[in-house]
Amino acid sequence: MMPILRNCSMGRSATGGIARIMGERPAQRQTGLGYARQMHTLPHLDELLEQLRHPQVRDLAWALLAPPLLQDSAALPLRHPLTASSWLREPHRISDWLLSLERDSQALLQFLSSGSSRLGRYYERLWQFALQAAPDVQVLAANLPIRAQGRTLGELDLLLRDDHGIHHLELAIKLYLGPRRHPGSEAGHWLGPASDDRLGLKLQHMAAHQLPLSATPQARSALASICEQPAQPGMWLSGYLFYPWATSCHAPAGANPLHLRGRWLHRREWADFTLQNQEAHWQVLPRQAWLAPARLAAEALCPAEPARDWLESLAPTAPAQLLVRLEAGADGDWHEAERVFVVSDDWPNPASL
Repeated sequence: MMPILRNCSMGRSATGGIARIMGERPAQRQTGLGYARQMHTLPHLDELLEQLRHPQVRDLAWALLAPPLLQDSAALPLRHPLTASSWLREPHRISDWLLSLERDSQALLQFLSSGSSRLGRYYERLWQFALQAAPDVQVLAANLPIRAQGRTLGELDLLLRDDHGIHHLELAIKLYLGPRRHPGSEAGHWLGPASDDRLGLKLQHMAAHQLPLSATPQARSALASICEQPAQPGMWLSGYLFYPWATSCHAPAGANPLHLRGRWLHRREWADFTLQNQEAHWQVLPRQAWLAPARLAAEALCPAEPARDWLESLAPTAPAQLLVRLEAGADGDWHEAERVFVVSDDWPNPASL
């Protein structure tokens, strides 16, 4: 069902104040705008994905319904973009809308075709498509650049109007790998698969630059013709945390207990890792398929031997590869049961440590 997975040889591919940044904010939790309330009203993602086979529709469902990586905090206020929409008060309407797109995905595919193929931009475009369809939400601007004296200071991912006011929302999809040499509670020890990105630095940048951007004089000037009142900043950070294989690691302080997770290992460990289940079927996921759990028709499976040979033939400096273990379902499709990053033997880059 997912033709982007057919090619078996594909290779596309802060410590300090972070605990405070990711700390709880009880006062806001009592307002009902945090994720704790929403998780009781949103449709159950796993149950909905059982009914969806189209890759982009599954990614759209994942973007809307997957739990965030973090808990709410004073410096990093979480806000689900649909917080004020009746889609949350009547969650069956989200399910009905997604099922209608499963039957006819042309509008979604046309909308996505005009955007960048980068994973982060793809994630943002999924949200933009949904918010334009959602009741009680008006998209005032998306990816709005803020400039000063010919220099771009940054951009606002989303500017929304709903029954709660005007909102500046930052969206992000991130995948981070936990440390082997540290306990893991420090967000600065969690690295991106290329080891050039840190969860701690991302959160610091979000708190110090991205979220305050809409309150700057330059942004207020740019927004004067769009909205009549100041925008309330918020964020929504989705993704997965990958824990090291064969060693233990704590979640970063402030992580959402419901966060999605996987494992990671070095390439030299792959043979030992797969000895645990020699009958398992593993398949590589290209980068743009990293959102929703994989679901493949039987004819889209790569034979096990070529997949293993391809992994072993990678150059030592090849980027990290995301593999999924697939299990046959009663419906005849193969479903993701686990995901694992396989990184080079010298990962992480010493310069990132």
